[in-house]
Amino acid sequence: MGLKETIVAAVDTITDKVNELGHNANAEAENAKREVAGDTMTPGEQLGSIANEGKERILAGVDKAKADARNA
Repeated sequence: MGLKETIVAAVDTITDKVNELGHNANAEAENAKREVAGDTMTPGEQLGSIANEGKERILAGVDKAKADARNA
């Protein structure tokens, strides 16, 4: 792998790791939102929040997998 490819791979890996951290933070925020709001959230709001947390965790996993595959 040449220098250019190494730099591109490093930048892509850093981007994936930053995105992973952002998705994990969003998932934690959704979880905290449900903990704080508690019973004041409607069941629909709770389900939406749970779904959003799950989506963010999946997206974090995808970014992690992309970075891991690139570095394998």
